[in-house]
Amino acid sequence: MGFEERDQELDAAVRELASADTLAFGGVGIAGTLLPATAAYQQVERALKENPAEARQQVDWLLEHGSPAGKAYAAASLDTVDRELGRVAWTRLRDDAGELTTFTGCLMDQTTLGAYAAGRLAGE
Repeated sequence: MGFEERDQELDAAVRELASADTLAFGGVGIAGTLLPATAAYQQVERALKENPAEARQQVDWLLEHGSPAGKAYAAASLDTVDRELGRVAWTRLRDDAGELTTFTGCLMDQTTLGAYAAGRLAGE
């Protein structure tokens, strides 16, 4: 895969996350369906490992301009490559009142980004 193609895939993944309304890190529901946002998150996570400088710019943009779920995906991706960067991102999001839906397997929940970030900081 060429450099330009990787850039386009990363751009598409970040656009998907910027408007995400649901946060899920694995398959959801009985069928274990992978949401488009989850697949995009996985793409961003790979990009952070393979091309950290460019991917980091995209993740920083997502932290600033994304939907509440998009911001959570951005913080989570930073957390996977550098715990301290992740902690800084979660701390920054702790007071965000934006709402999002979360999925853990079949369990769906509604929360605020701030409450979710506080949980992540507490190790939940």
